[in-house]
Amino acid sequence: MEPEPEPEPVSESESESESVSESGTSSGIGRRRFLGYVLAAPALVTAAQLAPAPGAVAGIPSPEVTELVDLNDVMTAAALPTSNLITVEVGRDGTVSFALPRAEVGQGITTSTAMLIAEEMDVPLDRVRVSLADARPELVFNQLTGASNTTISTYTPIRVAAAVARGRLLRAAAVELGAAVRDLTLKAGVITGGAGGRSIGIGALSEKAASGEPQRVSVELKERREFTVIGTPQNRIDALAAVTGRKKFAMDLDVPDARPTMVCRPPTINGKVRSVANLAEVRAMPGVTDVAAVSTGVAVRAETFGQCIDAVRALHVSWNPGSAEGKSDETVLKELRAAELPLGLPPVTPSVEATFTFHFRSNSALEPNCAIADVRSDRAEIWSGLKAPIVAKQAIAARLGLPQSAVTVHVTEGGGSFGRKLFFDAALEAAEISQEFGKPVKLMWHRADDARQGRTHPMAISRVRAAYLGKTVLSYRQRHTSVSTDLGHGLGEVFTALAAKLPVGDIGFSETFFQLSQSMPYDFGVNSRLLSETDKGFNTGSMRNVYSPDVTCARELVVDRLAAKTGKDPFEFRRDLLRDDRARAALDKAAEVGKWSRAMPEGTAQGIALHTEYHSVNAVLVEIDCRPETVDRPIRDGVTGPRVTKAVIAVDVGLAVNPRGLEAQMMGCLMDGIAQTLTSSLHLRDGYFLEASWDNYFYTRQWNTPPELEIIVMPTTTGKPGGAGELGVAASMAAVACAYGRATGTMPTSFPINHGTLSFEPKPTVPPIPQSPSDGRDHAR
Repeated sequence: MEPEPEPEPVSESESESESVSESGTSSGIGRRRFLGYVLAAPALVTAAQLAPAPGAVAGIPSPEVTELVDLNDVMTAAALPTSNLITVEVGRDGTVSFALPRAEVGQGITTSTAMLIAEEMDVPLDRVRVSLADARPELVFNQLTGASNTTISTYTPIRVAAAVARGRLLRAAAVELGAAVRDLTLKAGVITGGAGGRSIGIGALSEKAASGEPQRVSVELKERREFTVIGTPQNRIDALAAVTGRKKFAMDLDVPDARPTMVCRPPTINGKVRSVANLAEVRAMPGVTDVAAVSTGVAVRAETFGQCIDAVRALHVSWNPGSAEGKSDETVLKELRAAELPLGLPPVTPSVEATFTFHFRSNSALEPNCAIADVRSDRAEIWSGLKAPIVAKQAIAARLGLPQSAVTVHVTEGGGSFGRKLFFDAALEAAEISQEFGKPVKLMWHRADDARQGRTHPMAISRVRAAYLGKTVLSYRQRHTSVSTDLGHGLGEVFTALAAKLPVGDIGFSETFFQLSQSMPYDFGVNSRLLSETDKGFNTGSMRNVYSPDVTCARELVVDRLAAKTGKDPFEFRRDLLRDDRARAALDKAAEVGKWSRAMPEGTAQGIALHTEYHSVNAVLVEIDCRPETVDRPIRDGVTGPRVTKAVIAVDVGLAVNPRGLEAQMMGCLMDGIAQTLTSSLHLRDGYFLEASWDNYFYTRQWNTPPELEIIVMPTTTGKPGGAGELGVAASMAAVACAYGRATGTMPTSFPINHGTLSFEPKPTVPPIPQSPSDGRDHAR
């Protein structure tokens, strides 16, 4: 993001009072001046004025699309024109408020955002109040949470708005204290200076610093060497509320007359109601207030969720076939093979070739899919954890037949997402049900609903061919074939709006996403990666890191094979062929701290892998135990298998705003990577998934969590933040796969490796909500 090249002249006094300073980066840019606004308001409200950098992607000599422009660049450019609509407000009580136009779903962005404001304004972190903004259509593409873009795209706008506020407060204090601005200091929310060292809090200046009309001002942001908050480890500002149960999620909200509501869903994916045999009988059940067929099934509203579950289980519904009727893992795999793009003629030099299969995986969040809706004849109000609230608002208004101005969509904090809450199916469904019943509803999906009818990571195959001669890799080709990924949540619209400026040609949403998110960190000669998609009969989504875990896992396994073929150590082979010093430094650090190539018992091994994306770099080293005594550990109704015993993660995000938050993100990414390599998948049979709860779906459990974990945050390199939330999944998955291959002597080609072991008895699809277990005490320890 570039500053305004020549801001309008300002007076000497204004320049002094509005100036703070911004960091020089490794490129030696030094201080940079930005324009901002003081908005017309009773109290001090400020905003940034930013514009896209002209020619930002021109003239870079590189064959890699992502070195010209990547997905994050596109999302940042799309958000930039409306950055001036995002404001910082100083309250009379001395707090600073900011309505973040992104969704906090546990990734910690409210904390990092508060840190940016606290840094530029020199106020204590606990005096910054970050809330989540309602859906604001005027923000256009500036209210979409995904692709690890939040901190990248908001880093400068938020700081500029905060710096404008700081300058205005200093100017107002100069008048009150009878001192020159240069003689004042602002620390911990208090301005001191003037005769006798008088002081005044920023709350007392809020009205005095305000403006009756918009004013354009110039500011200089703090230099990085002056940072006292950014780059320092900070605890989550919402941690205490979370662990004490005071944090408010959608289901915690007390909306008048919003009663518990659930839906009886079809036995196959996307089936539709044909008829209901016992509506009157179910309506008469205890606590039930309303029952009706809706587009997704049969909705039930009752006094308690327990009564909803009883009613759903009691319904007798006839269903029409679903969109995946009769399909299974085997039939989908055949479709994928048939849709695979050709690799071209075999090379005349030696080559390595392999095909990898990645099964369906659940995109369920820890928090059940849920929403509250209160729909009246002339208006509607919705509450839900939404990462694309503008698109949700548009869709809800269209479904209800109301103008968008009559629909209010509140974004609540979410208990997890990583792609799931890009989709607003619960909010749209709740709105439809509320309109049908004419009453407010508090809709919650059952765990079985989300596992069987919710969003999934699409099944895919990835075929790779790499040609080499001696110790040189001449070419690398990868053809990734996937069940269609649904991008109908805002990202597709971003691509459409910026299509003429993207260096990827006239291609579809998914291929654009794919090309803008995949990079080749190695000097592999002529390389190409192409995506082919098929079968839109599944509810898929942009699961955490989207295509990268599968694509990178396949690539890194082939890299291990190439190292073996050329007689080189896997670490040394990677290191010698890396194109970037940041990547090499991260790889070196992971290998050093993880003691790469140390002697290990038979049946155990190390694996190492690298991934670059979001202007960031991640290297992961793991150790795995594949010995029979570990693989065959007895676990009740569970997949045990190999165990990752140690992990070392080296991460370079350019500038880590909150290193402690970054460490937490990497820890979560590692757990995702372990799960996707070893245990987590959905089994498709006869048009439905067999899994019906977290009991059946084996995300990384305690028995497969590494007892040794070290995360190294690399020193600042670029001087500006890169993405982190999704970064660590791909390298983690690949490192575990490489370690497994070295420990067993056989390169894995189907993921997760335990997919073929069905360790549970599938729950029935009718009724769609399984009976709750009653033997929990028997298994308590």
